[in-house]
Formats: sequence, structure tokens, C-alpha cells
Amino acid sequence: MVFDEASVTATENVLMAATLAKGTSTIYNAACEPHVQDLAHLLNKMGADISGIGTNRLTICGVETLQGAEHTVQPDYIEVGSYITAAVVTGGQLTIPDAGEPQTLQVMQRAFSKLGVDWIRDGRSLVVPQQAERSIRPDEGNATPKIEDGIWPAFPSDLMSICIVLATQTQGTALFFEKMFESRMYFVDHLMAMGANIIQCDPHRVVVIGPTKLRGSKLTSPDIRAGMAMLIAACCAEGESVIHNAQVIDRGYEAIEDRLSALGADMVRVD
Repeated sequence: MVFDEASVTATENVLMAATLAKGTSTIYNAACEPHVQDLAHLLNKMGADISGIGTNRLTICGVETLQGAEHTVQPDYIEVGSYITAAVVTGGQLTIPDAGEPQTLQVMQRAFSKLGVDWIRDGRSLVVPQQAERSIRPDEGNATPKIEDGIWPAFPSDLMSICIVLATQTQGTALFFEKMFESRMYFVDHLMAMGANIIQCDPHRVVVIGPTKLRGSKLTSPDIRAGMAMLIAACCAEGESVIHNAQVIDRGYEAIEDRLSALGADMVRVD
């Protein structure tokens, strides 16, 4: 099978089906995100015969049966990146125990370092020190840095909205180029209403000039990642914000109001 695009869901579904199919299946242009690799490792523990894990070509030799196995699900790097951003824009510091594999975090760190954010690895933990004075780091030749997403191991699209909020609270100018989804940038008008200095070039590109002081507003979350970005923006904004349709955030973040409240945020969920 040759996929038209490296789809995570398509790769995972075909991967699971092929483990019990007769004969050998080969997937070309397979997605290789960390959670796809995690699924493949679990299936192998259950008795599957999968090779090429972590690459865009997977070979699956079908087996008769699968059996039970014990497996620890790896941390969600999108969640890790979201909490890092929440801590940094509110002037806080954070330690995340068991934050994930160093290789996974390095993919995120390329973009975060452009936005002036640094962290320290302490064994399996990730330490984010307080970073009040941050500047966007220019590209070679003092060019305006560009943060663009793509298939793994490029910068993940699910962190694009969160990093746009980070850029609004960082000194300097950055260009964000969304290549994966049509409507990812449509939430930036909410940030602009809160006071962010953002120029929307087209449906896929925005220029962010920071830092700007955000003010509380009434917002409506269009999707998981934009909702989380709005929540982070509300945490560092002056005054009170109300986020409607907030239940979509739950699809990607468990008990988000409890976790952020435990870190010092002042928020409640209104039924």
C-alpha cells in the first residue's frame, strides 16, 4: 500500500488490520509519529511481526493470534509542549517528570528555541526555568525566523496554535506557516481581539510581533488545539476571560482545569 499522505490514523488502522492478515503487508509513506511507533511496539509485544518502526516504510508479517501484553504508554509530547508554554508565558517555572524520550523533545525544541524558550533535561524529567526576558532568535543573516509544520519529524501542527500564543509574549517577530490543515489559523482573530499584534497574510501564514499585553475576552473554542491556545492566552491576559465550547479541549487534555489550577491558575468550569 502506498499512502497519498502520511496519515497517522490511516497508518494505525492498516497497521492493526495487517497484523492478523494472511501474508506480508508493506506500507509506504507511513506516518512515523511517536504515538504510531508506540502502537507498533505494543503490537509486537502482543505477538505481531512489525519491522521498520520509526520509518515511513512498515513491513507487517501477519500472525495467527495476538496475546495480552504489558506496555507503558509514552507521554503525550503535545501536552508537554502546551504546559511548557503555559508556564513560560505566565512567568512561571515548571518540572515535568517523565516528559518523554529525548529524541521526541528535540523535535519540539527546534521551534521553541527560536521563540527564546530553553529547558533542561534531568534524567527523565524536564525542567523549565523561569524565563521572563525572552527574545525571538533570528535565522541566519538576521532573517525573520519561520516556524512551519510538517509530517514527523517536522514541527507538529498540533503545537502551532500554542506557539503562536507564545510568540505574542516574546520580544521580536516570527512568521508561522501552517501547511497541514486548512483552518488552523482561523482562531488568531480571537487573539487579535485580546490585543495581540498579528498580521494574517493568508489562510496559512501569520506574522506575530511581540510582546503585547493581552486583555480578557469572551472566546469560543473552534477545536482542541485552538481551545488550549485560548486557555493559555487567558492565563496570561489581564482581567477575566470566558471560553465557550471548552469541552472540545477535553479531547486532548484530561482534567485541564484541575491541572492548571494546581499550578496556580485561577479558573473554574461552568456547567
